[in-house]
Parts: sequence; C-alpha cells; structure tokens
Amino acid sequence: MKKSGAGEGQSASELISKRITELGDWRGDTLARMRKLIKEADPDVVEEWKWMGTPVWSHDGIICTGESYKKVVKLTFAKGASLKDPARLFNSSLDGNVRRAIDIPEGAKIDAAAFKALIRQAIALNKAKPAKKKASPKR
Repeated sequence: MKKSGAGEGQSASELISKRITELGDWRGDTLARMRKLIKEADPDVVEEWKWMGTPVWSHDGIICTGESYKKVVKLTFAKGASLKDPARLFNSSLDGNVRRAIDIPEGAKIDAAAFKALIRQAIALNKAKPAKKKASPKR
C-alpha cells in the first residue's frame, strides 16, 4: 500500500491510525473497520491525509474520505452520484450532482460485500476518466 499526503514526519497511514486510536470509541472502531474493508477491496489503495486532518483513500483519483462526527462516521465518495448502489448504502448527500456519502451511526451494520463493490466501482470510474487534452500548438 502506498502512502501520501503526510505531515509532521508521519506517513498518512500512521496519521490515520493515530486518529482511530484518538477517537477511542465506536467511531474509531467503525473507521478502522471501514478502512480494513477498503484495503481488502483494493490492496493498492493510497492512503492520504488532506484538508487539515481528513483520511482519504485514493486510486487513480479520490475514492472516498473518512470523517468522524459526534453521531456518525461519514464516508464521502468523490464521484458517488455516478456509482450504482443496489444495496442502497448511500444515505447522505443524496441531492448533490457528484458526491454521495454513507453515514454510519453507532451500532449500524454495513454490508461488507456491497461496500467493497462500491470501492471497486469507484476505482473503475477513476481509471476510466478521459485523458487530459493536450493544448494545441499555436501557429
């Protein structure tokens, strides 16, 4: 697994592990469980630490972020609106044109297979993005 976006001499993976430990409650357990599922779905995932302390998982672009709030752990998929979600895991940010999120309250169970399918789908979408056009030479 690659690591990127670290600060303070620590890798992004170390900072994410530190955040999980600091939470010290169900939110840390939930973030750790979701992180494990992400890594199982994509062993080559890149862990990043962005925006002053947000865990980010990427592969050819951002897959999702993992934020912790008082009542939920929120996994926001950067291109979630373009993903098929037959298990209806997305339950937040449903009105946006691009992002979708999964809010996980204390005690909630997440369908691991459906979640991994979303991760793999997000990676496929990132890989399918059109190549950037090269500027035409001026004459």
